[in-house]
Order: sequence, then C-alpha cells, then structure tokens
Amino acid sequence: MISGGGTGGHIYPAIAIANAFKARFGDAEILFVGAEGKMEMQKVPEAGYKIIGLWISGLQRRLTFDNLLFPVKLVNSLSKSAGIIRRFRPHAVVGVGGYASGPLLRVASRKGIPAVIQEQNSYAGLTNKLLAKKVQKICVAYPGMEQFFPTNKIAFTGNPVRKDIVDLAGKKEAALKHFGLSDAPVLMILGGSLGARTLNDSMVLGLEKLKEEGVQVIWQCGKFYHAEMKKKLEASGDAKGILLFEFLKEMDLAYAAADVVISRAGALSVSELSIAAKPTIFVPSPNVAEDHQTKNAKALVDNEAAILVKDVEAREKLIDEAIALIRDQEKQERLSEKIKALAKPNAADEIVDEILKLIA
Repeated sequence: MISGGGTGGHIYPAIAIANAFKARFGDAEILFVGAEGKMEMQKVPEAGYKIIGLWISGLQRRLTFDNLLFPVKLVNSLSKSAGIIRRFRPHAVVGVGGYASGPLLRVASRKGIPAVIQEQNSYAGLTNKLLAKKVQKICVAYPGMEQFFPTNKIAFTGNPVRKDIVDLAGKKEAALKHFGLSDAPVLMILGGSLGARTLNDSMVLGLEKLKEEGVQVIWQCGKFYHAEMKKKLEASGDAKGILLFEFLKEMDLAYAAADVVISRAGALSVSELSIAAKPTIFVPSPNVAEDHQTKNAKALVDNEAAILVKDVEAREKLIDEAIALIRDQEKQERLSEKIKALAKPNAADEIVDEILKLIA
C-alpha cells in the first residue's frame, strides 16, 4: 500500500516504487491512498493503479474554515484508513509525503504493519518528521538527514524516477525529430506542472536574445500560464524553434533533446536532471516550506554540479546565464560529468529492497 501525493514530486516517485515492485513481483497487489481532490486521484489511475481518497488537507498559516475543519478531517481519515487497512491487509505500507500519508501510516504503525517513509527533499516535510518515530525505515535522497530522522532508520537510496529517463543514450536524433528541431543548441525550461511565474517572465524578457543567438527552446510553462505565454510568444513575432508546452509528456525525449536546462529545484527535478546528466541552472522557488528548494539545489552547487540563480535575480540574469553556458561547451561537459556522479539511478529498486527486508 502506497500513500501520499499532492504534487508531482510526491506522486511520480510513488508510481516508480510501485512499478519497480510490480516488475519484481508480477502478481503483487498494490493499492494507493491519496487525498480527495488532489492530482494523485487522476495521475495514479492513469498509471494503471487503483487509488482510494481520504478527506484530508493541510493546515493553512492563517485562520480559515478549512483549519477549523482539520480535526474533523483527521478523525475521518484515521477511521477510513483503519477500514482500508482492515480490508486490504497489506504486508507493508509506504508513505511518500503529502496529506494522506499521515493518517494511513499512523494507523498502519499502530497495527504493527511494517512502514517505510520515502523523503524526497533535503529538508524533511512535516508529515514525515512526525511519522519518523513510528516507522521502521526512512529512505532518503540526500546525505545529512540525521538532523531530522533517527540514524539507524535511514537508508540513502535516492529518489525514484521514471525508467525511460535512466537511459537517454542514442535518443538525441529521435528527440530532435519528435520536436521538429534542428541541430542548433536547445534550451529547456521547466517550471513544474503548475508553472513558475519567474521562469516564464524571464523567458519572455529574454526571447529576443535567444532568437539572436539561434537558440531553440522547449518551454514548459505550466497550465496556469499557458494562455498568457502563448499570447506573448505570438506577439514577439517569428517564434520558429521556440516550442511552448503546458505540460511535457515525453520527458525522456525532452531531456534527450536539451543541451542546457533551466529548472526549479524540486526534489524530483533534481533527481531526474542528475540521472539525465544535464548541465542545469537551478532557480529555486522561494514559495516553499523552509526554502527547501534552495537546499536541494545547493547540494549540487556545492559540488560544482550545477549553477544557481536566485529567484529575485532571475528576470535580470537568467537568460544571460543560460546563453553563456550554451556558448561554453567545456563548462557544459564539466557540469554534466559532476551532476551524473551524484545520480542514484537504481533508487526505486533499492527502496523495494528495503521494503522486502521488513516483510521477509
């Protein structure tokens, strides 16, 4: 049983763990538990798995009606989790972070069912910190997580990513053909599934510079910004080679096509870019708990494996920094080599190994 979600950074690692378990045990029954109304309720069934939703949400930082409802939601979710566990009778439960994992893992641990946490970030989330004393194993993606979790429970596995990203060798030509691009340099901009205002604004401000340099762009702007960015791109005149997407489905081909990547520093993006070995400029989002994206990015920057541009400086500096990197082939190769050395391509299988140790 796998629980959690809320964002792609929680959902896609959860699906990767399920796929790795299913690859090893074809007859395994896997059930997901998510939060009603959150994106896991769509993405998990699309991946071929059954999911049940809990009526649960997080606490807001201000007094709201949802905050007043939180105790009711929590009691309801704990009760429903107990019923789900009683019917499904799991051998183990995995929590990947997000609202739903709290109630489910709490009930599972009370019933003596082996429980595993998978923490994606370099700064532990509140749900996982609260659950740490109750579970048997905590799989992490960054060193130094002893500040949040008991040392004897930690396994340094890395973050699970989609299998198609693990091996991009030989895909460059097919990727360029898929996107209709030439062999001129390709810049990819990733703002996450919802998009990032700063990255989109920086791109609009730098459009003419990119065109002058002959740089092609795969630009994932997010669903909230797609209509606005489409109008701005059309208004800029000739936009040949500037490809705008609300969401990128063929991520393996997008990575294979890209020479340089600009990205937010969510845990999943960092892990995927490490495995894809892409020269990357990270622009951490300032709008996340405990500024954890900056911590994620600095883990690479401190190893000279990536470049960091602060969100507040991005509109002024980001595209110039990208063009300078595109011009510097030697620096690209150096960054690619360094970031690949930090990759953990077998994370999903290693997490499955940890689960099996608990249920063997």
